[in-house]
Amino acid sequence: MLESLLYPQTVAVIGASRETAKVGHAFIANLRKSGFAGKIIPVNPKADEILGLKCYPDLAACGDKVDLSIIVVPPKFVKDAIQQSYNAGARHVIIITAGFKEVGPEGARLEAEIAQLCQSLGVRLMGPNCLGVLNTHHKMNATFAPALPPTGKISLISQSGALCVAILDWAAKQKLGMAKVFSIGNKADLNEADFLQALAEDKETAVVAGYLESITEGNKFLRIAEEAANIKPVVILKVGITSAGAKAASSHTGSLAGADIAYGAAFKRSGIIRAEDFESLFDYALAFATQPLPAGHRVAVITNAGGPGIMAADAAETRGLQMVAPTEGTKAALREFLPAAASVGNPIDVLGDAEPERYVKSLKLAQADPNIDAIVVVVTPQNMTQPLVLAEKLAAANHGQKPLLAAFMGGDDVEKAKEKLMALGIPNYPSPDRALGALRAMCDYAAWRARPARIVTRFPVNRRRVDRIIHSQLRGGVAQIGEVEAKEILRAYEFNVLEGHLARTGDEAVELAERIGYPVVLKISSPDIIHKSDFGGVRINLANAEQVRDAFDLMMLRIQRRAPNAHLRGGFVEKMGQRGREVILGMTRDPQFGPMLMFGLGGIFVEVMKDVTFHLAPITAEEAMQMLKGTRSYALLQGARGQAPVDLDAIAGALQRISQLATDYPEIKELDINPFIVGPVGVQPYVADARMTLAQTSGNGH
Repeated sequence: MLESLLYPQTVAVIGASRETAKVGHAFIANLRKSGFAGKIIPVNPKADEILGLKCYPDLAACGDKVDLSIIVVPPKFVKDAIQQSYNAGARHVIIITAGFKEVGPEGARLEAEIAQLCQSLGVRLMGPNCLGVLNTHHKMNATFAPALPPTGKISLISQSGALCVAILDWAAKQKLGMAKVFSIGNKADLNEADFLQALAEDKETAVVAGYLESITEGNKFLRIAEEAANIKPVVILKVGITSAGAKAASSHTGSLAGADIAYGAAFKRSGIIRAEDFESLFDYALAFATQPLPAGHRVAVITNAGGPGIMAADAAETRGLQMVAPTEGTKAALREFLPAAASVGNPIDVLGDAEPERYVKSLKLAQADPNIDAIVVVVTPQNMTQPLVLAEKLAAANHGQKPLLAAFMGGDDVEKAKEKLMALGIPNYPSPDRALGALRAMCDYAAWRARPARIVTRFPVNRRRVDRIIHSQLRGGVAQIGEVEAKEILRAYEFNVLEGHLARTGDEAVELAERIGYPVVLKISSPDIIHKSDFGGVRINLANAEQVRDAFDLMMLRIQRRAPNAHLRGGFVEKMGQRGREVILGMTRDPQFGPMLMFGLGGIFVEVMKDVTFHLAPITAEEAMQMLKGTRSYALLQGARGQAPVDLDAIAGALQRISQLATDYPEIKELDINPFIVGPVGVQPYVADARMTLAQTSGNGH
């Protein structure tokens, strides 16, 4: 797909320069220094030769066919450079030049023009405002970053050119092998999804790492990311996470679902491993590039120091990894050669005077132990340690069937050992904590790869009834769907909704209560009052006609005083339901990734603790259950602390029905069922209150 971008035989640099401080000079110098075997064509009307290469006034004067054109001229000359490149046969151009949409409206207009020109010519554009592309396997450094890392298996997509320079410099110093590096800049044409697709298909890339500030085409990215993650690990550091995209949201779900939540849900769905910071981006990528995936979460730590061993155990436990004891056979074998003071549990403490052979014997036993899925070796440089010898012997003893990660702690004493480990393919981390963070990422990815096939259940529903309600709202220009209509929609999707009707007067309320049967609930009905309880708009357990009439009259009087401009439709009289556990189910539509479902326990759990989970729709039964398990309060639903267990399958089913509703009706922007009352197995849950918001208030709707 990007063949002439990644493997060009002829590269033109339009805007090449004789001045060593200029970017146009750096490209020529870097292409030559990296050992690029193809032809390099410098273009500059004011120079005859640059670094010994013949320079041309324009590409037409050269006469050669060009595969890739790198454009480093001021913005006003870029369009002409694109046309020259096309005329010379180039079907990929990299525009290094800055001064486009990142500088304001005029720059954005110019960027749109160059993107349109490229599209009309059938030329794919990388950039503008980028660093370029690096392909170590083609010996091509088509960037203006001076450092060149060794050839390796990790490829990088970065939205920041400056960060690319820092990464390449760091990778070169660490001797971390890289395959390909894309600095994608303003993404006027080719974006992160295009590069991810290319790297997914690239045989020289084992791991894709990414630094992203935004994602341009959410659904396309999701599809390609999932396809890529099924082939190889994709680790992404997403920044710009504090954007409060939900400020205007009126539902609980909308107000809790910021932009970062949507990215988290999208990454979880597509199998992307999310890095929390720059360090973890490469911590994870290095582990994936060098080690097999673990078969499970059980980890053994081998250490020569008690303190770091405890650090490792803490780090494992806090990350949900299991510090399991070795089998009795392994313990007996360890006791045969370890000193009496050593520990044969987990961590396996080989003591401070351990020479390399003691470590190696312990490693071999841990590798053979069926209780252990992964091993972390922690080393502190004590007198007998011989870190460099130990590094070589660990690598020689590593059979490569279980992940082996190292934490050689210290400075100068372990520096050569760290380099040796890197060269021999064992990832080393400065602390046990970081090693176990990388291992946890590997476990999560292994679990995602082993997930069951996604089967989304479709429920029989009454679409006609929902069409009628939504069309009516849209024709009337009403964005807020109140409780009455929201419950009608949910009833059409087979939710259990208790009998209830709208009353416009106190007498009507009494009449309805008599028909429904006491006790009843009375709630204010107004499109202008979203949170009814805040206005005294909910009365429960009304047991007779007098209580109903008094509650209705008092409610209307008080709310007219507190919200004089609110349109009051009346009071909603509803059968009083059985008590049960209150949970909140919701949906908000993310502009990039579409409908996003929310689950949480009601009351303090959502209001104060914000103990909620999100998942992109559509969801499977398994994913719905994962949403429940993802809350900190899941144990309460199971019956912890004397609480009665509730019907978990009923909640999971309700989430799947909301998923189907959100997928069927893109007009619904937000949805809350709050609370959804759920009891033990055998007791049908019901919708106590609900509301929805439509994304548009005009047009023909669905």
